[in-house]
Amino acid sequence: MAATLRRHGAQPVIAPLINFASADRPELLAGALERLAAGEYDWLVVTSATTVDVLMSASAAVPPTTRVAAVGETTAAALTASGYRVDFVPTKDNSARGLVAEWPGASGRVLVPQSDIAEPTLVDGLAGLGVEAEYVSAYRTIAVQVSPEIAADVASGAINVILLSSGSIARQVQAQLAPLPAATVVAAIGPRTAFDARAAGLIVQVIAEQRSADSLVEGLIDYVKELA
Repeated sequence: MAATLRRHGAQPVIAPLINFASADRPELLAGALERLAAGEYDWLVVTSATTVDVLMSASAAVPPTTRVAAVGETTAAALTASGYRVDFVPTKDNSARGLVAEWPGASGRVLVPQSDIAEPTLVDGLAGLGVEAEYVSAYRTIAVQVSPEIAADVASGAINVILLSSGSIARQVQAQLAPLPAATVVAAIGPRTAFDARAAGLIVQVIAEQRSADSLVEGLIDYVKELA
Protein backbone atom coordinates (compact mmCIF):
# COMPACT_ATOMS: atom_id res chain seq x y z
CA MET A 1 0.00 0.00 0.00
CA ALA A 2 2.88 2.36 0.79
CA ALA A 3 4.38 1.73 -2.65
CA THR A 4 1.03 2.43 -4.33
CA LEU A 5 0.68 5.69 -2.41
CA ARG A 6 4.18 6.77 -3.45
CA ARG A 7 3.34 6.16 -7.11
CA HIS A 8 0.51 8.67 -6.71
CA GLY A 9 2.78 11.28 -5.17
CA ALA A 10 1.91 10.74 -1.50
CA GLN A 11 4.44 10.39 1.31
CA PRO A 12 3.38 7.37 3.38
CA VAL A 13 4.30 7.21 7.05
CA ILE A 14 4.05 3.72 8.52
CA ALA A 15 2.94 3.79 12.15
CA PRO A 16 2.37 0.44 13.89
CA LEU A 17 -0.45 0.79 16.44
CA ILE A 18 -1.19 -2.87 17.19
CA ASN A 19 0.77 -6.08 17.44
CA PHE A 20 -0.08 -9.69 18.10
CA ALA A 21 0.83 -12.03 20.93
CA SER A 22 0.17 -15.65 21.83
CA ALA A 23 -3.26 -16.62 23.11
CA ASP A 24 -3.80 -16.52 26.86
CA ARG A 25 -4.92 -20.15 26.80
CA PRO A 26 -2.61 -21.83 24.25
CA GLU A 27 -3.77 -25.25 25.39
CA LEU A 28 -7.28 -24.49 24.09
CA LEU A 29 -5.89 -23.59 20.68
CA ALA A 30 -3.67 -26.68 20.66
CA GLY A 31 -6.67 -28.87 21.47
CA ALA A 32 -8.75 -27.33 18.69
CA LEU A 33 -5.94 -27.84 16.17
CA GLU A 34 -5.59 -31.46 17.25
CA ARG A 35 -9.30 -31.97 16.60
CA LEU A 36 -8.90 -30.21 13.27
CA ALA A 37 -6.10 -32.57 12.23
CA ALA A 38 -8.22 -35.52 13.33
CA GLY A 39 -10.96 -34.49 10.93
CA GLU A 40 -13.54 -33.52 13.54
CA TYR A 41 -14.49 -30.27 11.74
CA ASP A 42 -16.29 -29.96 8.42
CA TRP A 43 -15.01 -26.41 7.89
CA LEU A 44 -12.12 -24.21 9.00
CA VAL A 45 -12.93 -20.49 8.73
CA VAL A 46 -9.96 -18.11 8.59
CA THR A 47 -10.54 -14.38 9.01
CA SER A 48 -7.06 -12.85 8.84
CA ALA A 49 -3.51 -13.34 7.61
CA THR A 50 -2.45 -13.29 11.27
CA THR A 51 -4.48 -16.44 11.85
CA VAL A 52 -2.65 -18.00 8.92
CA ASP A 53 0.64 -17.18 10.67
CA VAL A 54 -0.65 -18.91 13.80
CA LEU A 55 -1.65 -21.99 11.80
CA MET A 56 1.77 -22.11 10.18
CA SER A 57 3.61 -21.65 13.48
CA ALA A 58 1.63 -24.51 14.98
CA SER A 59 2.16 -26.69 11.87
CA ALA A 60 -1.62 -27.07 11.77
CA ALA A 61 -2.82 -29.83 9.45
CA VAL A 62 -6.08 -29.53 7.54
CA PRO A 63 -7.34 -32.94 6.39
CA PRO A 64 -8.85 -33.37 2.91
CA THR A 65 -12.30 -33.86 4.45
CA THR A 66 -12.26 -30.37 6.00
CA ARG A 67 -13.06 -27.47 3.71
CA VAL A 68 -11.45 -24.06 4.22
CA ALA A 69 -13.23 -20.69 4.01
CA ALA A 70 -11.38 -17.37 3.90
CA VAL A 71 -13.06 -14.07 4.79
CA GLY A 72 -11.53 -12.29 1.80
CA GLU A 73 -9.00 -12.36 -1.02
CA THR A 74 -6.10 -11.16 1.15
CA THR A 75 -6.63 -13.94 3.67
CA ALA A 76 -7.13 -16.44 0.85
CA ALA A 77 -3.82 -15.36 -0.70
CA ALA A 78 -2.06 -15.82 2.66
CA LEU A 79 -3.53 -19.30 3.00
CA THR A 80 -2.50 -20.29 -0.50
CA ALA A 81 1.02 -18.90 -0.05
CA SER A 82 1.32 -20.97 3.12
CA GLY A 83 0.31 -24.17 1.39
CA TYR A 84 -3.32 -24.36 2.50
CA ARG A 85 -6.11 -24.77 -0.01
CA VAL A 86 -9.12 -22.42 -0.07
CA ASP A 87 -12.58 -23.74 -0.90
CA PHE A 88 -14.74 -20.68 -0.34
CA VAL A 89 -14.34 -16.89 -0.37
CA PRO A 90 -17.30 -14.45 -0.29
CA THR A 91 -17.52 -12.54 -3.55
CA LYS A 92 -19.44 -9.42 -2.53
CA ASP A 93 -18.39 -8.41 0.97
CA ASN A 94 -15.02 -9.45 2.41
CA SER A 95 -16.13 -9.38 6.02
CA ALA A 96 -17.61 -11.66 8.65
CA ARG A 97 -21.10 -10.50 7.67
CA GLY A 98 -20.34 -11.08 4.02
CA LEU A 99 -19.09 -14.58 4.71
CA VAL A 100 -22.23 -15.45 6.66
CA ALA A 101 -24.46 -13.93 3.97
CA GLU A 102 -22.85 -16.09 1.27
CA TRP A 103 -22.26 -19.21 3.35
CA PRO A 104 -22.66 -22.13 0.92
CA GLY A 105 -25.50 -23.68 2.87
CA ALA A 106 -23.50 -26.53 4.31
CA SER A 107 -24.15 -27.38 7.93
CA GLY A 108 -21.79 -29.35 10.12
CA ARG A 109 -19.09 -28.41 12.59
CA VAL A 110 -16.95 -25.32 11.98
CA LEU A 111 -13.75 -24.17 13.68
CA VAL A 112 -13.26 -20.38 13.88
CA PRO A 113 -9.85 -19.34 15.25
CA GLN A 114 -9.78 -15.55 15.74
CA SER A 115 -8.30 -12.72 17.77
CA ASP A 116 -9.20 -12.51 21.44
CA ILE A 117 -11.08 -9.26 20.73
CA ALA A 118 -12.95 -10.50 17.65
CA GLU A 119 -16.63 -9.67 17.70
CA PRO A 120 -19.03 -12.65 17.73
CA THR A 121 -20.49 -11.66 14.35
CA LEU A 122 -19.18 -14.71 12.52
CA VAL A 123 -19.87 -17.35 15.16
CA ASP A 124 -23.32 -15.96 15.94
CA GLY A 125 -24.16 -15.57 12.27
CA LEU A 126 -23.23 -19.17 11.47
CA ALA A 127 -25.15 -20.38 14.52
CA GLY A 128 -28.17 -18.54 13.17
CA LEU A 129 -27.87 -20.65 10.02
CA GLY A 130 -27.90 -23.83 12.07
CA VAL A 131 -24.13 -24.32 11.84
CA GLU A 132 -22.22 -25.57 14.88
CA ALA A 133 -19.46 -22.94 15.02
CA GLU A 134 -16.68 -23.23 17.61
CA TYR A 135 -14.61 -20.15 18.43
CA VAL A 136 -11.09 -20.45 19.80
CA SER A 137 -8.71 -17.59 20.60
CA ALA A 138 -5.77 -17.90 18.21
CA TYR A 139 -3.88 -14.79 19.34
CA ARG A 140 -4.15 -11.59 21.34
CA THR A 141 -4.27 -8.12 19.81
CA ILE A 142 -2.19 -5.66 21.84
CA ALA A 143 -1.60 -1.93 21.55
CA VAL A 144 1.68 -0.40 20.34
CA GLN A 145 2.52 3.12 21.43
CA VAL A 146 2.94 5.48 18.49
CA SER A 147 6.22 7.39 18.33
CA PRO A 148 6.25 10.95 19.74
CA GLU A 149 7.40 12.26 16.34
CA ILE A 150 4.42 10.77 14.51
CA ALA A 151 2.01 11.93 17.20
CA ALA A 152 3.39 15.46 16.85
CA ASP A 153 3.07 15.37 13.06
CA VAL A 154 -0.56 14.24 13.31
CA ALA A 155 -1.35 16.95 15.85
CA SER A 156 0.26 19.66 13.70
CA GLY A 157 -1.43 18.50 10.50
CA ALA A 158 1.86 17.56 8.84
CA ILE A 159 0.35 14.11 8.50
CA ASN A 160 -3.04 15.01 7.04
CA VAL A 161 -4.45 11.62 6.05
CA ILE A 162 -4.93 8.54 8.25
CA LEU A 163 -5.74 5.17 6.69
CA LEU A 164 -7.62 2.73 8.91
CA SER A 165 -7.18 -0.94 8.08
CA SER A 166 -9.25 -2.35 10.96
CA GLY A 167 -11.47 -1.46 13.87
CA SER A 168 -8.57 -2.19 16.23
CA ILE A 169 -6.47 0.43 14.45
CA ALA A 170 -9.34 2.91 14.58
CA ARG A 171 -9.66 2.51 18.34
CA GLN A 172 -5.93 3.07 18.81
CA VAL A 173 -6.01 6.20 16.62
CA GLN A 174 -8.76 7.57 18.83
CA ALA A 175 -6.99 6.57 22.03
CA GLN A 176 -3.52 7.81 21.08
CA LEU A 177 -3.96 10.59 18.52
CA ALA A 178 -7.35 12.24 19.07
CA PRO A 179 -8.50 14.91 18.80
CA LEU A 180 -7.42 15.02 15.17
CA PRO A 181 -7.09 18.37 13.36
CA ALA A 182 -10.29 19.32 11.54
CA ALA A 183 -8.56 19.09 8.15
CA THR A 184 -7.29 15.53 8.69
CA VAL A 185 -8.85 13.01 6.29
CA VAL A 186 -9.71 9.62 7.75
CA ALA A 187 -10.17 6.75 5.30
CA ALA A 188 -11.51 3.32 6.29
CA ILE A 189 -10.89 0.05 4.46
CA GLY A 190 -14.58 -0.86 4.47
CA PRO A 191 -18.00 -0.20 6.01
CA ARG A 192 -17.31 -2.30 9.12
CA THR A 193 -14.08 -0.44 9.86
CA ALA A 194 -15.85 2.85 9.23
CA PHE A 195 -18.59 1.82 11.68
CA ASP A 196 -16.01 0.90 14.33
CA ALA A 197 -14.13 4.17 13.74
CA ARG A 198 -17.27 6.27 14.16
CA ALA A 199 -18.23 4.28 17.24
CA ALA A 200 -14.80 5.15 18.65
CA GLY A 201 -15.43 8.85 18.01
CA LEU A 202 -13.62 9.44 14.72
CA ILE A 203 -15.04 11.27 11.70
CA VAL A 204 -14.61 9.19 8.53
CA GLN A 205 -14.56 10.92 5.15
CA VAL A 206 -13.58 8.00 2.89
CA ILE A 207 -14.85 4.41 2.86
CA ALA A 208 -13.33 1.89 0.46
CA GLU A 209 -15.88 0.14 -1.74
CA GLN A 210 -14.09 -3.18 -1.23
CA ARG A 211 -12.15 -4.41 1.76
CA SER A 212 -8.73 -4.24 0.11
CA ALA A 213 -5.66 -2.01 0.16
CA ASP A 214 -6.10 -1.08 -3.52
CA SER A 215 -9.72 -0.06 -2.98
CA LEU A 216 -8.72 2.04 0.03
CA VAL A 217 -6.10 3.93 -1.99
CA GLU A 218 -8.51 4.34 -4.91
CA GLY A 219 -11.17 5.77 -2.60
CA LEU A 220 -8.68 8.26 -1.19
CA ILE A 221 -7.57 9.33 -4.67
CA ASP A 222 -11.18 9.88 -5.77
CA TYR A 223 -11.82 11.94 -2.62
CA VAL A 224 -8.79 14.14 -3.25
CA LYS A 225 -9.80 14.65 -6.89
CA GLU A 226 -13.24 15.81 -5.81
CA LEU A 227 -11.65 18.41 -3.53
CA ALA A 228 -9.36 19.72 -6.27
